[in-house]
Amino acid sequence: MPANTTASSGSTGTAGGGPRKKKKGRRARLILIVLVLALVAGVGYGTYWSVSTVRASYPQTTGTARLAGLDSNVEVKRDSYGIPQIYADSDADLFRAQGFVQAQDRFWEMDVRRHMTAGRLSEMFGSGQVETDSFLRTLGWRKVAQEEYDTVLSDETKKNLQSYADGVNAYLKDRDGADISVEYAALGFTNDYKPTEWTPVDSVAWLKAMAWDLRGNMQDEIDRSLMTSRLDADQIEDLYPAYPYDKHKPIVSEGGISPATGKFDPQATPSDGIGSSTAEGATQGLTAQLGALSDTLDEIPALLGPNGTGIGSNSWVVAGKYTTTGKPLLANDPHLAPQLPSLWYQMGLHCRAVSATCKYDTAGYTFSGMPGVIIGHNQDVAWGFTNLGADVTDLFLEKVSGDGYLYDGKVKPFTVREETIKVAGGKSRHITVRETNNGPLVSDRSSELEKVGQKAPVSNAAPDRADGYGVALKWTALEPGKSMDAVFELNRAKDFTTFRAAAEHFEVPSQNLIYADTKGNIGYQAPGRIPVRTSGDGTMPSPGWSSAYGWKKDPIPFDELPYEYNPKRGYIVTANQAVIDEDKYPYLLTKDWGYGSRSQRINDLVESKIKGGGKISTEDMQKMQMDNTSEIAALLVPELMKINISDKDVREAQKLLEGWDYTQEADSAAAAYFNAVWRNILTLAFGDKLPKEMRVEGECLNVPPAKSSGPLDEQDKLVRECGQRDADSAQPDGGDRWYQVVANLMDKPDSDWWKSPANRKDKATENREELFARAMEDARWELTAKLGKDITTWNWGRLHQLTLKNQTLGTEGPGLLQRVLNRGPWDLGGGEAAVNATGWNAAGGYEVVWVPSMRMVVNVGDWDKSRWINLTGASGHAFSAHYTDQTDKWVNGELLDWAFGTNAVSSATTDTLTLKP
Repeated sequence: MPANTTASSGSTGTAGGGPRKKKKGRRARLILIVLVLALVAGVGYGTYWSVSTVRASYPQTTGTARLAGLDSNVEVKRDSYGIPQIYADSDADLFRAQGFVQAQDRFWEMDVRRHMTAGRLSEMFGSGQVETDSFLRTLGWRKVAQEEYDTVLSDETKKNLQSYADGVNAYLKDRDGADISVEYAALGFTNDYKPTEWTPVDSVAWLKAMAWDLRGNMQDEIDRSLMTSRLDADQIEDLYPAYPYDKHKPIVSEGGISPATGKFDPQATPSDGIGSSTAEGATQGLTAQLGALSDTLDEIPALLGPNGTGIGSNSWVVAGKYTTTGKPLLANDPHLAPQLPSLWYQMGLHCRAVSATCKYDTAGYTFSGMPGVIIGHNQDVAWGFTNLGADVTDLFLEKVSGDGYLYDGKVKPFTVREETIKVAGGKSRHITVRETNNGPLVSDRSSELEKVGQKAPVSNAAPDRADGYGVALKWTALEPGKSMDAVFELNRAKDFTTFRAAAEHFEVPSQNLIYADTKGNIGYQAPGRIPVRTSGDGTMPSPGWSSAYGWKKDPIPFDELPYEYNPKRGYIVTANQAVIDEDKYPYLLTKDWGYGSRSQRINDLVESKIKGGGKISTEDMQKMQMDNTSEIAALLVPELMKINISDKDVREAQKLLEGWDYTQEADSAAAAYFNAVWRNILTLAFGDKLPKEMRVEGECLNVPPAKSSGPLDEQDKLVRECGQRDADSAQPDGGDRWYQVVANLMDKPDSDWWKSPANRKDKATENREELFARAMEDARWELTAKLGKDITTWNWGRLHQLTLKNQTLGTEGPGLLQRVLNRGPWDLGGGEAAVNATGWNAAGGYEVVWVPSMRMVVNVGDWDKSRWINLTGASGHAFSAHYTDQTDKWVNGELLDWAFGTNAVSSATTDTLTLKP
């Protein structure tokens, strides 16, 4: 699930030999220059930034405090890590206290987050955020959240949301900004902004940000279109190979839609050859039109972190017959971009006596700003999430004019709304949002998406685009849904039936849900509002002017979505791999699964333990989470060792790989060298052949003109061209899609992909062996520059570092600020597509760009023996003892004891705050 709420102002670069427009947004960053300058000014006033100023916002954690609206006393018990467990006598009191406590620890984070989801960042941070706000207003997250609250959410959910908001507002009452967080004190230097009351819709809107980051294959759809400027259809197919069902198991291996009932039945035998819909003739025609795209979308705000094939999560559950406890064990670790404080907030919500008026006894991970628990367990069941990856977005090219847009030969009027963006320290801005029947016209807001339309050739000019199309976004999350209902229903689930009933309402983002209960049952459900397309497969933008394309009125029925209950094999693994073999399922879920490296490694680890006659323990599950074996290393190293290297220094590095077991420990020199070789293989074989819009910003090459058929060695025909994409989202990113690409080419040593022109150095390659040799040489000198000539000093952790950055103030600005607010770096093991998924983008470098954002192992039925860890800590206050007090343990793969029962919580409690009416 998704991470950063930050963005940068970008930097000036060149592309195609000419100047480039200064970028407005670095992926996942909200640059706050005015706030940075304010804090710098504050630091200059030494007396202002006193200890008392910093501590003014620390939460009260002992004694008593008044909370208006309570019916009876509520206890907030915190352990030595500041993790709160709340005890109340009614649902209203429980969620009111949850809002109060989360505001104590994290309100600055909550406030920035709600301004982001509402497209109101300019109110806090000034004119630099107008472009981001405009784009988010066009998507209309807040508008849809309001519609959900007004029209579809249950009365009970709305009561809980209101209670939560009341608790937040009770904390805010009579507090100045500096009493809430030190960031408000900094903001006060240049802005008279003051926090306003929290509303229930502020909580609902955060689910839209989650859904945006987990939206599926939108970037792949864009990238395929980009590739058509330099690659033909067969080459693009090489880079998007079919899912390897033969070696990487899907989640659901049994069952299908029953011909008798029309519902998915885990025991049914699916008929052969059902297949999923594929692109039809009209899509092929559109592909030809898109062939001229050479300058298109670089980035749409990925507000929670990089969106790529490496991003995902692990979860698995093992039945009691294979565990040392005799009951199921369940593990989960969502992979998201690192942020400070962590996206997750650990807590327990306990009714002193579960009854009709107080229904909850649950604990786990939630989001600051949202009531309930997102991932965790109650007294009866446990559950975990991974991203299903369903294709729930499509881009539509629209023939637009001043009067409207063309649809089946007629011009239809836009649906229009006006939006006013208030700007701190400046005049308000006004924008017009236009929508087609395929969604908002996002090309009106995004200069990059506008280029999608401008560069697409058309047979008849579209007046509003001069010579191109507009671009509309169709997305399931832009329709009101019941996901907020599902959160509370999951928290109250008692068995697999009520669990599935809750999952039916978890419409967006579409997640793989795993399950276990105290009676020994395990299960899986694929939920979500997943569209059924009238034609096409969602892999390329579609023609919006024809009713032959689009989505059918109803999504895939929930009863026909795959699920499992107590499968014979005794365990279930979900790690973003294919849900079910597409030849055994009649609906298209997506064409762009994760490729299953992590999931298959987990399958192998579980199976090896079971087949060896052993039982799996909590410690085994924890150890599996830290497994850092590299699948691509196991494939490539034997071939790399066969190559005759004459250069003694390169040969010295090659010898590091002799006897290496392919594990990526932080202190491993072999892991450092192999990953550098892998990065250089990708660059030489694929990266240098991709269009500039997909390559790293500022990296320049001499390349043939787009679609050139001339010989690559004719240097006078080459042009200077520089990359345009941010390092954390460029391609090839090195994820397991690229593992499969390379695996498919290993038996083709003379493939054109292995031919690398002399566009970086004087040495070209003609086959696989020559390219591998050059990659080993390039890697040797790259690491010499980074780590020194002496290979005995090399290790993977020195390359592969994690720095935790404060979401708003720590991403840019003077080093003083970064030293004060940020933490790290830490040297990490693990790597891309490993189970311990400390991800890095091979196109951009070795820096850690996504991580297991938390880890948990749930001991079902013996809850107090469960374990958990967060990436940072409970507090969002930069100088609190609980700001990053879990990080060192997280780095080392340790987990904290997770108390749940009343006695265990009491034993772990170090601070108790009693909230009184």
